[in-house]
Amino acid sequence: MAKTESIQIEAVVIKALPNAMFMVEAEMEGEGKAKHQALCTIAGKMRKYYIRILPGDRVTVELSPYDLTRGRITYRHRN
Repeated sequence: MAKTESIQIEAVVIKALPNAMFMVEAEMEGEGKAKHQALCTIAGKMRKYYIRILPGDRVTVELSPYDLTRGRITYRHRN
């Protein structure tokens, strides 16, 4: 079975949780401007190099096509 590609979105961290978990919120494009929340953890390289993430930061998140409520933070954008 082939591995499917992950979905990458830009989101804003709204809450820091224990165990390096974060609640992020992304605005979906469209007429309704719906907001989507996901529970995310930090990717391995970000954890290795001690990249700090705080509420309010803009981040890039990889979501699995199978479960859109969980993801992995792969990049922290500069201001």
